[in-house]
Amino acid sequence: MSPVEPRPGEKRILDEDCAEDNLKNGILMLTNQRIIFETTKGTLLTLSKKTEEAALDIPLDNITSVKTEGFIATKLVLVTNGVVYKFGVYSNRKWAKAIEEQIKDHKSSI
Repeated sequence: MSPVEPRPGEKRILDEDCAEDNLKNGILMLTNQRIIFETTKGTLLTLSKKTEEAALDIPLDNITSVKTEGFIATKLVLVTNGVVYKFGVYSNRKWAKAIEEQIKDHKSSI
């Protein structure tokens, strides 16, 4: 069970098991209200993972930049409050586009 509870009216858009350069392994989740990164701990013996905590919980309004970088090892790069986060997701362009769309939709609904 995920430690992060959905807010009223919140919808999950994307989620992916990935790694952030400094926070390490976890699950990145985009909703129509925020970006969440929950750290995970896995056991090789059972090949299972368990979510530990929400290491990041960023409202869409706080994201100042979304971009992609890399050719072979591609990253999704988010900037919020002057802090840069780099996530190793499979389809960084898909993530960047989805985040930009949610930010635009969120701003137009305010």
